[in-house]
Amino acid sequence: MLKEMGDLEMLVMPPYKPYAFATYRLEESAWKAHKYLNGQRLQCGENSVTLYLSYVNSVTCEEEVSIPLPEGLVLVEDFVSAEEEAQLLAAIDRSSANDEITAQKALKHRKVKHYGFEFRYDNNNVDKDKPLPAGIPEECLPVLERCVKNGHVVIMPDQLTVNQYESGQGIPPHVDTHSAFEDTILSLSLGSKTVMEFRHPDGRLVPVILPGRSLLVMKGESRYLWTHGITPRKFDMVPACDPQFSAHGTNSSLTLSKRGIRTSFTFRKIRHEPCCCAFPSTCDSQGAPSAPSPSLPSRPSLPCCHADAARLEEEYVHQVYDAIASHFSSTRHSPWPRVCHFLSSLPPGGVLVDIGCGNGKYLGVNPEVVAVGCDRSSALVQICAERGFQAFVSDALSVPVRTASCDACISIAVIHHFSTQERRLAAVREVVRLLKPGGRALIYVWAFEQEYNKQKSKYLKDHPENHNLVHNTREDSWEPYGERSTHTNRQYKDEYKPVDNIQDVNKVTDGKLSVHINRTAFSTQDLLVPWHLKDRKTREKGESGEREKKDKSEEKTSLCSAFGFSTKARLDCNPDYRPNCDSSISSGSGLNTNDVTHSPDSNPSSKNDTQTSNSSQGSESESGPLPVFHRYYHVFHQGELEQLCVQVAGVKVQSSYHDQGNWCVILEKD
Repeated sequence: MLKEMGDLEMLVMPPYKPYAFATYRLEESAWKAHKYLNGQRLQCGENSVTLYLSYVNSVTCEEEVSIPLPEGLVLVEDFVSAEEEAQLLAAIDRSSANDEITAQKALKHRKVKHYGFEFRYDNNNVDKDKPLPAGIPEECLPVLERCVKNGHVVIMPDQLTVNQYESGQGIPPHVDTHSAFEDTILSLSLGSKTVMEFRHPDGRLVPVILPGRSLLVMKGESRYLWTHGITPRKFDMVPACDPQFSAHGTNSSLTLSKRGIRTSFTFRKIRHEPCCCAFPSTCDSQGAPSAPSPSLPSRPSLPCCHADAARLEEEYVHQVYDAIASHFSSTRHSPWPRVCHFLSSLPPGGVLVDIGCGNGKYLGVNPEVVAVGCDRSSALVQICAERGFQAFVSDALSVPVRTASCDACISIAVIHHFSTQERRLAAVREVVRLLKPGGRALIYVWAFEQEYNKQKSKYLKDHPENHNLVHNTREDSWEPYGERSTHTNRQYKDEYKPVDNIQDVNKVTDGKLSVHINRTAFSTQDLLVPWHLKDRKTREKGESGEREKKDKSEEKTSLCSAFGFSTKARLDCNPDYRPNCDSSISSGSGLNTNDVTHSPDSNPSSKNDTQTSNSSQGSESESGPLPVFHRYYHVFHQGELEQLCVQVAGVKVQSSYHDQGNWCVILEKD
């Protein structure tokens, strides 16, 4: 369209900016484009945009330097012909839903088949003693022979993984396991082109365009040290020099490339001896972890006394949340509908205390009540103050508020950060102490049972390799309010007796707390959950994209508070509701702490302004050496929260329910 106005020299599209520059050879052409195109509507399929143009005489441009490819990385375009591409795709039979011969699987982000040997995603390795019945298809042999002839690989591969990506799908950043495969890895791209991002541990990022029918060769440093991944999105920013675009050029002339279906053939050679590469920091044969489970050099033990518990919570709760407060706050902005429902039911003029208020997202839900928050993290309390909320620093076990002075209290994802039964009970007693007679409290804790009523929580569904991608957004996917009717304390004591298997589940073989793998089912009740920190630059980039969503969420929340909407309307007030991902305000720290894992497009830098506590030693983000903090949790079994509450005199459990991976109770003071 721009070319129709004259001789177009360049279209400059700065990344992540809402504007572009069109440069014409003649001034008359630029004026013509401004006159005829300003306000015009562009239509592309179902999408349309309106152009708003301004005429500028000159624009200062910074000279850009082309980014070199990682050492050992080679891209060969047009490595196979269109006919060979069709033959290779036809050789992959995907008619079977679960093919044991080729270990076919449907993962969340892609479909995958293995030939020769199966790559197991549960341990990031291969079973070298159990080859698959199906070897590499014979249609691939001419391609591999050409790779050997051209010197791209020395030994013929014996393992093939075929990934099929729909538009919008991708693969998280990773380094192929050193002990599983030899040095050279070949990746043949068929179908639609895409952009693969390579990241060095020092933070350098190199996006590489993979055209259809191209071959990517990874050797040495690019194979052993750099992570590579594909961000799940439907459009890529690519140089606008079509059709002869550069594989990795400058950002001076960019355009959007719509993704289609892409199939990758990744050829590798099984390794039968330990890896002795020159990159021990990422080599599992030389001590680096091979599975994506963050680890600690010295994991803490379960506390055996009050002093041990206080030390554990100080290091693995309080210090962590003070360190991650800014990043944490940037990820927590949408109030949960069922908490909104409770807050909206409070009478005008009532006094509400939010114990563990975090960044204060619940303090403004109901403007008709007098709301005050407290949190163990001074950094989060400062964020509350900047937002205009009333909040103060306080430990959840000793809140400086008068006894029987509150109409309501909420404790959202706080109590599961206390490391002993006695301290968890004391936290419930402190909530009850603040209530007036007839006052109510809402308590949320993280549930051991992340699958409930045959439905997996969003926490499990968001696992990167979960093949059951289901989003329950209909009203009937939620339990009704007050799922269990009011019980007396005696009834709860009878119904929720201590369960023997709780002790069995909680056993740790070496006496140390285990490190949980995010987005997986719990195997123990007491554990450490990782938090991957983003740096300030990356976080601010993400925050700008979240502001509009946040504003809309706050507007809808206000509507929920101001009007007597039905239950369905309240549930619909936040279509992006993800309670399990927002479920852990700290015990003393008052924070939502369920993990926010890095998505491949988060692009975290290696630099950050936050010093790490001991709870982040020895771990790296898979995208670079940003610290990984570890937070203590005690996840609750079904009935355990009710059993805890009924031990407090003068209060009854009005109702209880399971809310997307959390156990919840509403208490009423006698």
